[in-house]
Amino acid sequence: MNRRLVVAGSGIAGLYAALLASEAGADVVLLTKGSLDQSNTWYAQGGISAVLAHPAPGDTVAAHIQDTLRAGAGHCNEAAVRVLCTEARQDIAGLQRFGVSFDTGFDGGTALGLEAAHSAPRILHAGGDATGARVAEALIRSVLAAEADGRITILAGACATSLVLDGPRVAGLEYLHDGATSRLDGDAVLLATGGAGQLFAQTTNPAVATADGLALAVRAGAAVADLEFFQFHPTCLAGTEAARLDGPLLISEAVRGEGAILVDAGGRRFMKAYHPDAELAPRDVVSRSIALHLAKLGNPAGHVYLDARPIEKLHGPGFLRRRFPTITDATLAAGIDWTAGLVPVAPAAHYWMGGVATGLSGRTSVPGLYAAGEVACTGVHGANRLASNSLLEGLVFGRRAVEDFLSGDPDGGAWVAPTGTPPRTASAAGGLTLTSASGAPAGAQVQSRLGAAWEESTTGDRAGHSGSRLVSFGGGVGGGPDTPFSRGALRSLMTAKAGVLRSGGLLCEAGRTLEAWAAVVRPGAVPAGADPAAHEDANLLLAAQLLVAAALHRRGSLGAHHRSDEPVETLPLPPKASVSHD
Repeated sequence: MNRRLVVAGSGIAGLYAALLASEAGADVVLLTKGSLDQSNTWYAQGGISAVLAHPAPGDTVAAHIQDTLRAGAGHCNEAAVRVLCTEARQDIAGLQRFGVSFDTGFDGGTALGLEAAHSAPRILHAGGDATGARVAEALIRSVLAAEADGRITILAGACATSLVLDGPRVAGLEYLHDGATSRLDGDAVLLATGGAGQLFAQTTNPAVATADGLALAVRAGAAVADLEFFQFHPTCLAGTEAARLDGPLLISEAVRGEGAILVDAGGRRFMKAYHPDAELAPRDVVSRSIALHLAKLGNPAGHVYLDARPIEKLHGPGFLRRRFPTITDATLAAGIDWTAGLVPVAPAAHYWMGGVATGLSGRTSVPGLYAAGEVACTGVHGANRLASNSLLEGLVFGRRAVEDFLSGDPDGGAWVAPTGTPPRTASAAGGLTLTSASGAPAGAQVQSRLGAAWEESTTGDRAGHSGSRLVSFGGGVGGGPDTPFSRGALRSLMTAKAGVLRSGGLLCEAGRTLEAWAAVVRPGAVPAGADPAAHEDANLLLAAQLLVAAALHRRGSLGAHHRSDEPVETLPLPPKASVSHD
C-alpha cells in the first residue's frame, strides 16, 4: 500500500507539493478550508524571483543570495537562503511543466523585472500584476486533473482542527466538514496553510488566513520561531471604497516604482520628510512613515492617498491599464478612476516571516509533521522578506518536504537544530520549549507554558517602562482586559498595540488583555463544537499571544520589527534598487 501524505492548504506550496507527491505514486489527500482558489497565493501581484539559466546581464545566483541576506537584516539562515536561490530555476521549470506561462519580453525570452532591494532584474511575472492568480489557476487545473485520474483526493470546505498523534509522531489530522468531525490518517502531514493576516484590522490576506497551521503545530508540540517579524505592506486600498470589493486590494509597490507618490488629506507629499528615498524606501519604512504621519495629523486610524496620475503624464494615456491591468480593473470596481483621481491607502498586514520552525527538508520538530510556505519558518526571510521570494520559498521547500517524505525514512524523524539543542518556540516567548521530546502538550499545558514565558519576557518591560507616549497606528483602540473577546476586538487590539509601531508599554498592554481573553477562550486547547469560526478565533488568539511575547522579548528594532522605545536598527538597512524598470 502506498504511503499517504496529507496536505493541508491550497496555496502554491500545498498545490505544488500535492502534485509532486502524486506523480511519485504517493496516496495524496489535499484539504482546503475553503475552495481551492482561496489562498494568499491567489492575491499575489508580485512575481517569483529566480536566476535562470540565461539571466539578466551581470546577474548570478550569488547575487540573489546576497540580496536576500541583506534584506533579512543579518537574521537569515544562510544555508536555507543558498538552497532557495540555487534550486530556484528547477522549480520554475516545475511550474512550467504544470502549465504556468510566464510573461515574455520583446526578444521572446522570459521577461525579467526589477524590484526593490534586488540588484538585478530577476522577477518572473504571469499576466503582469496577476502572477499569483495565474500560477494558482494552472496548479489547480493540474490538481483537478490528478483528482479525475484518481491520483489526488480533494477535501474542500474541510477545516483542520487538530493533529492526530501516535506516540511522539503525527499520524493524521481531525477536521470539520459539513458540521461533522472526521479523522484522516496519514503517514505524514504537510502544513501549507498560509499566514495570519486576520490578526490585524487591515490586511492584504483573504479571510481564510487565520493562523490555523501555526496553532495546530503548537498544540502538537512543534517549535516556532521569529514570530515578532510581521511585514506590513504600505499601500492597501482603504476607506469606504475598499468595502465595495470582495477581498483586499494590495496596490503593488511597483506602482510607486513607476512614479506614483503618496500624499495626505491636504494634498501634501510627505515621504521626503521621513526617508531620502521617499516613496521608494523599503516597504517597512514606508509603512512606519505613513503611521507616524497619520498620528501627527491626529488621525492614526485613517489613511493617506496614492497619486498615480504622474505615471500617465510621464508615459501617456493608457499606460496604467497596460502595466497594471488587475489593479486598474479592481480600482474601477471600487469606484475609483486612478488615472484621474487619488486612491485611499493604508498599511496592512501582509506577510509573516516567522512560523513553524523547519529544517532544509521541511521537517518540523515533531516527527511526521512537515511545513512549507508562509506557515513555516525556514529562516530564508530573516527579519524582513525580500520582494518576490515568498512564492519561491513555497515551491522550493514544498518540493523538498515531498522529497524527504518519499525517501521513506522509517521513523520520519524530526528536524533538530544544527546545534543539536532542542528547538525553542518563538525566538520569543522567553524560550518557551515545546519539542517532540516532551510529547504533545495538552491545552492546559500549552497555556501554562505560554503564561510562564509571558511573565519572563514582560518582567523587564513592566519594570523599565511606564507606558508609551507614542500613539500607535490604530489610534489606541482595542480596549483593555475588561473588553469582551471577539475577533473584531482582537484585530483592533493587535493593530493598536502590536502593529506597525510597537513599544514595551503597548505590548504589555496587549499581553494583559490577551491573557484575560485566554483565560476564557483557552486557545491552547482544541475548541469544542463544530463551528469553524470558533476554531479560527482560538487559533488567532494563540498566535497573537505568541507574537506579542516574541515582540516583547526582542527589545531592539530589527527589520520589520520596530520598537519605538529603541528605534535604532540592529543592522543598517540594505541598499535599495530602483523599481522603475520593471
